[in-house]
Amino acid sequence: MVGQQKRRQWKRLLSLLLVGFSTTLAVILSLVGLTACSTSTVSGDRVELTLVSFAVTRAAYKEIIPQFAAQWQQEHGQTVVINQSYGGSGSQTRAVIDGLDADVVALALALDVEKLEQSGLIQPGWEQELPNGAIAHTSVAALVPRTGNPKNITNWADLAKADVSVITANPKTSGGARWNFLALWGSVAQAAGTDATALDYTTKVFQNAPVLPRDARESTDVFFKQAQGDVLINYENEVILARLNGQDLPYVVPDINISIENPVAVIDRNVDRHGTRAVAEAFVQYLFTPEAQREFAKVGFRPIEPTVTAEFAEQYPPIQTLFTVQDLGGWDTVQAKFFADGALFDQIQATIGRG
Repeated sequence: MVGQQKRRQWKRLLSLLLVGFSTTLAVILSLVGLTACSTSTVSGDRVELTLVSFAVTRAAYKEIIPQFAAQWQQEHGQTVVINQSYGGSGSQTRAVIDGLDADVVALALALDVEKLEQSGLIQPGWEQELPNGAIAHTSVAALVPRTGNPKNITNWADLAKADVSVITANPKTSGGARWNFLALWGSVAQAAGTDATALDYTTKVFQNAPVLPRDARESTDVFFKQAQGDVLINYENEVILARLNGQDLPYVVPDINISIENPVAVIDRNVDRHGTRAVAEAFVQYLFTPEAQREFAKVGFRPIEPTVTAEFAEQYPPIQTLFTVQDLGGWDTVQAKFFADGALFDQIQATIGRG
């Protein structure tokens, strides 16, 4: 009798634990913009995908997804539902590795997609499977001064002046801040400078940074809400989107700049398990069409499709000297040289007393 009571108690405890786990899982999924029932499925005339993307693409995908769904319905007689999750690129990458059931990812930098490849979720060669090396759109770095530009910020060199306070995020915690760092470094190194002169300049800029926020969103809050700093380093697309939302922000796009390249990829392991490969591959291909490229361009991203680039030439004037991560050696070299533990960024922090 006592033994039966104990068994019933253990069964009840196990049931409660399972319920608690299910509830916790639902909460976690809801925090990233999904629900527990939103896993990708195919059922006759309906197919369901999950797109995991970095935050500032939301406005573009709001328009692109219905367009793609309408085209797929017309061509295949099948309803497409695309669940969406938005957040910081690094945190989204970690979530997918930890089990967020994505079919497609759209991330801020190729290094994040490479992490998914290293985890076995994506097959090698993903960048050759789509046009333009799987880079769906680009941006460049922009400098946002205070209203009226009282410090007369016109180019990268101004950020090293002793009386200029610079707001940028921490490259150790923010993918966006890595682009900022590389833009600073390349503004010297790509203008016939040396590593020594680039290091000297970049060190001076970080000496002028009173804080290093965790990510780009926090940097924006520090600059605008906390009113710290004379100039904010930000993405051009973020500034343009803010203007579209009614904020009349001044900004400068330096004529030596880095091409901020945003890749997309299919999560091979998941689409094969879900049976969604055909529609997932069609969706990422659609992102390179003029129709989708136009939606990216409308909300601040530089399109890569030539006809749309020409259409938006006034909004996105060409950059005089535009360099890429490949010009700096590629992501593996960049990570080891600048951002690994003990690498140049850590050395800069130590030099200015933050290490």
